[in-house]
Amino acid sequence: MDDKVTNILLSGVGGQGAILASNILAHVFVEAGYDVKKSEVHGMAQRGGDVTTHFRYGKKVYSPLIKYGEVDFLLAFELLEALRYINHCKTSARIVINDQKILPPAVNLGQATYPGDIPETFRKFFKENVYVVKGQEIALSLGNAQAANVVLVGAFSNFFPEIKDAMWVSALKDLLPKKLHELNIKAFGEGKKGL
Repeated sequence: MDDKVTNILLSGVGGQGAILASNILAHVFVEAGYDVKKSEVHGMAQRGGDVTTHFRYGKKVYSPLIKYGEVDFLLAFELLEALRYINHCKTSARIVINDQKILPPAVNLGQATYPGDIPETFRKFFKENVYVVKGQEIALSLGNAQAANVVLVGAFSNFFPEIKDAMWVSALKDLLPKKLHELNIKAFGEGKKGL
């Protein structure tokens, strides 16, 4: 284990399960022997507002906050929430985006326009390091749209081949009620295939 600290920014809209996703990551990386620090910003989460988590892991991590421009991985649960943090990413960052639009109030009221082709905007800067996952679609095919966050975690887990699937599954079992285990283990598996 080298001294490098890896910076992961998770962004989404309230109700999408971004906080649960960050808790799954924390569980897994602590189990894998890393020092982990995270900081959550809920904003107007209960009203469908922005939710972000700064997540950092390494041999020793001193601060939970990621400096501007230092994000190694962006895990975004909604397209516009991905775009909001494009400038926070290193040029070498890897971007995982859920292919879902949740229209903000200003768009619904006709006061603003939802930006077009957000993945293409990312590809201009991050080339082949942009991964779009149909989290909602996959979760719906499993019978529950709310599992989209775990689909995204499954896709994201591909970047960490040193961490075995069993550790991710163990985190799901520890953090979710038993009645949701089967669904979320399937969601994780389908997400893993989807990247």
